[in-house]
Amino acid sequence: MHALECATQSYDWGSAEAIPGFMRRDADGRRVAEVWVGTHPLGAAHVVDAAGGRRPLAEVAGELGFMLKVLAADRPLSIQVHPDAVRAASGFAAEEAAGIAINAPERVFKDPYPKPEMVYALTTFDTLVGLRRTSEIMRVLHAVEHPLADDLMTELGDNTGFVGIVRLIEGLLASPPGPDVVAEVALACQKALDDGRDVKRAFETAVELADTNPGDVGVIISLLLNRLTLQAGEAAYLATGIIHAHLRGLCLEVMVSSDNVLRAGLTSKHVDPHGLVRCLEEGTSRAARVEPIVFNYSTDVFSPCGDFALSVTQSSPADPAGVVLPASGPRLLICTGGAVALANRRDEVLRLGRGDVAYADDSDGELRVGGTGEVAQAFVPTTDSRGQLFDLI
Repeated sequence: MHALECATQSYDWGSAEAIPGFMRRDADGRRVAEVWVGTHPLGAAHVVDAAGGRRPLAEVAGELGFMLKVLAADRPLSIQVHPDAVRAASGFAAEEAAGIAINAPERVFKDPYPKPEMVYALTTFDTLVGLRRTSEIMRVLHAVEHPLADDLMTELGDNTGFVGIVRLIEGLLASPPGPDVVAEVALACQKALDDGRDVKRAFETAVELADTNPGDVGVIISLLLNRLTLQAGEAAYLATGIIHAHLRGLCLEVMVSSDNVLRAGLTSKHVDPHGLVRCLEEGTSRAARVEPIVFNYSTDVFSPCGDFALSVTQSSPADPAGVVLPASGPRLLICTGGAVALANRRDEVLRLGRGDVAYADDSDGELRVGGTGEVAQAFVPTTDSRGQLFDLI
């Protein structure tokens, strides 16, 4: 087992307190948005030995195909979509051939891999994810007293379903309404709220976004998206091709080791509206809550796909011999609460406090966790056992 030191990313939507507090560090005023745990070259973790020496995790583990993140949002992230394997590979090859530097602001495809991901909430976590049904969008727009809403209703009425909704998004991105129009729609949403006419939090969301991103077309697009609130301990799976925008909260993300994001709205980063529209895949709300598999009395396993899974284990003095963790092979572990002690098959012990991170592999064999706390473990499942997925609608 190896203790890890991990890279952090500071973005304008991050939190100055959440991640430093979670990792038991003093805040320095920076908005820390993410902690990356893995071998991705844009934010690789390092192994730290007993003498304080550091070396890249890839020298010990090789290139891992999955990664774990801690994400803290104080304000909304961009409206975005992650590409599937075919689009990721072709997009990466095209940008490499064009000679676009990997760290250039306009670079979209940072690697040739898809980016499905799962969110596991550490606090109440709000997100927009997936397209509402046509009938629900019509209800939303009907309550917004503004000519733009009327135009969108007419257009969607002439071309319903997934294709029609995507055309609405494409049109809004191709010819964004002016900031004054966005502000007027936000005021109409506030009026509907004041009249008690919200539809599944659509107007509440639009008003919130207009406050943080005034004049942004994302305020309008948010009316077309589902709002989901996860409570701490709940998880949702976001397949590739699903439009989403995280709003607020602290979570763990498990994903394929990729940083490919196509953005359109609610961001100061490079946007690729045409690329985003091309990546949308049919389905109103295939992003789903993940029902955990009970591994033992102390462990839940969230396993939505074959690419990655997450186990969450509680330990206490009720298990003096320690709780056995599921999985073998490469594993990324993080203490999410309290203080725990990891023991491998050689009875070597690694102690972790909240926010501490570790790596284990086949040579460590079965892991046991003791102490009073909680540890989350990201890994690649070796069986076809999957947790049941529940549609958001």
